[in-house]
Amino acid sequence: MAAARACPMGVSVDQRRAAVAVLRAAAAAGELSLGKAVHARVVRAARFDVVQYNNLIALYVKCGRLGLARQVFDAMPSRNPVSGNLLMSGYASSGRHRDALALLRVADFGLNEYVLSSAVAATAHVRSYDMGRQCHGYAIKAGLAEHPYVCSAVLHMYCQCAHMDEAVKVFDNVSSFNVFAFNSMINGFLDRGQMDGSTSIVRSMVRNVGQWDHVSYVAVLGHCASTKEVVLGSQVHTQALKRRLELNVYVGSALVDMYGKCDFPHEANRVFEVLPEKNIVSWTAIMTAYTQNELFEDALQLFLDMEMEGVRPNEFTYAVALNSCAGLATLKNGNALGACTMKTGHWGLLPVCNALMNMYSKSGSVEDARRVFLSMPCRDVVSWNSIIIGYAHHGRAREAMEAFHDMLFAEEVPSYVTFIGVLSACAQLGLVDEGFYYLNIMMKEVGVKPGKEHYTCMVGLLCRVGRLDEAERFIESNCIGTDVVAWRSLLSSCQVYRNYGLGHRVAEQIFQLKPKDVGTYVLLSNMYAKANRWDGVVKVRRLMRELGVRKEPGVSWIQVGSEVHVFTSEDKKHPYMEQITKKLQELIDKIKVIGYVPNIAVALHDVEDEQKEEHLMYHSEKLALAFGLIRTPKGEAIRIMKNVRICDDCHVAIKLISLATGRRIVVRDTVRFHCIEDGVCSCDDYW
Repeated sequence: MAAARACPMGVSVDQRRAAVAVLRAAAAAGELSLGKAVHARVVRAARFDVVQYNNLIALYVKCGRLGLARQVFDAMPSRNPVSGNLLMSGYASSGRHRDALALLRVADFGLNEYVLSSAVAATAHVRSYDMGRQCHGYAIKAGLAEHPYVCSAVLHMYCQCAHMDEAVKVFDNVSSFNVFAFNSMINGFLDRGQMDGSTSIVRSMVRNVGQWDHVSYVAVLGHCASTKEVVLGSQVHTQALKRRLELNVYVGSALVDMYGKCDFPHEANRVFEVLPEKNIVSWTAIMTAYTQNELFEDALQLFLDMEMEGVRPNEFTYAVALNSCAGLATLKNGNALGACTMKTGHWGLLPVCNALMNMYSKSGSVEDARRVFLSMPCRDVVSWNSIIIGYAHHGRAREAMEAFHDMLFAEEVPSYVTFIGVLSACAQLGLVDEGFYYLNIMMKEVGVKPGKEHYTCMVGLLCRVGRLDEAERFIESNCIGTDVVAWRSLLSSCQVYRNYGLGHRVAEQIFQLKPKDVGTYVLLSNMYAKANRWDGVVKVRRLMRELGVRKEPGVSWIQVGSEVHVFTSEDKKHPYMEQITKKLQELIDKIKVIGYVPNIAVALHDVEDEQKEEHLMYHSEKLALAFGLIRTPKGEAIRIMKNVRICDDCHVAIKLISLATGRRIVVRDTVRFHCIEDGVCSCDDYW
């Protein structure tokens, strides 16, 4: 009987079973010392048993001792697929995917469907397309390519490695797929920006997959966010409600993101409020929703609420908060957040540095943006775009072009946004031939299809050099004839170059597209005023009254200390109004001595000239500037934000005030930055 119960190597079956049972129990309980004791008995027995050794590997993997697991693996005189799969899975679960792939070099243990799926999953993690393709080839030869585990892993690998054409082939050649495959395909298309592909997969998933997991909801909601399909998104939301999945923090965060990107920030907030568990992802999602919808102050308040709740921000949260500061141009708040990132160790991370550059640029401090750029340990295309566009918006076109050439030298591939900055710089410098080279040749070489923004930049470039008729033909021949911005750019240039005949025709074109475009009425009225065509001015104002078109009230704001002070045109309610009025009158008197003459032509009020002059004096940017001069220390730059374009009169007045006071003044309006120093503006008086 004893002989019958002995295994071929002389160890009894009972002893073997007991050792395996103890090893499994030790692994389940994490009892490393007990496992090591059994390991010692196995070694002393001097009898090799592949099952016992596999269980030893499983024990050490479970206890997180991958070095010991590898020693056991290397000591095995022979291995089976279980041996390789156990160690490979251990490496994968610890994030050591390259070590998992290295096992394939000693693959004397046979590759079954489980080992292959683990290996392909590891190639997906390290984005190794070549190795993943080799594994796929082996699977085909071994007849394992259609095994569900292998097939799903191969599909995911191609999606992760950005080879969606290969993923589609795999997907189309298999009769049935699980929900994991659909999730991989949707995310793969979304990561590549291929919305048509993700739309097709979502439709197929809705028809063919009955049971979705939470990852499915996140993937489909991501598709809805990217395509702004709020109807489908709300239907998915309804299904999530039925399954009580909206309380899942990942699904809830995806819903917040979807509603935010579809311009429904308050719906996003309603979803956020009902989440029982709010983690850093959900907090960042709701802050992003508010920032994307220009609710910057609300986003910053959420940042404070999050910290009060004890949730620590990560680099993406800081980036959103900094972008909110950029939207408000609150440099001091942005500086405070930058200091926080240094304290928490997030300064230097790519999302934070990119957001800091954006904040500094939009707050009128492009030198600080440059300082951050030069100190970055690594840069991506967003970093380069930020510095190029920052320079361009501040009128420093030559530096923008130098940064672009540095970008090419660094072998960073330009993007759609890059060329907006480059063409803007070309427009400022009047580089027509270079602009057309970038538009027609270089963009094609790097695979960027020109869009409306690029064509509008080219219109601005042609207008800048006075080629207005060519600009008109360019608009009509490049499918941007319905773009009001392009036509308005041409109309503004007609005013600069006093081409009133073309200007009238362009205005008529804009009115056909947008009959109540207030900016066009203002430009047209100013153009008539400059030509002393007062009958035209009267006609425009009468037409505005008849159509109910009202010029948007000018609003300017300035940050002094920790407070933001807001001024509206003809504001008389500010607590410092008496001092502001006195300072403003003093400034006007001072600049009149050096040549300032109020430009009453830009005043649209139907009153006497003296009253028009008074109205001009109380424009919001002048009030903000006077307040800034009262409340800020000498030598400090004054930064003002405005909700509409700065008018001709204020532009001239602020230049002269800069000259008279020796202060640097930065005004950010809806078109560009006006960086004014010693009476000279970065826009070269062309805007």
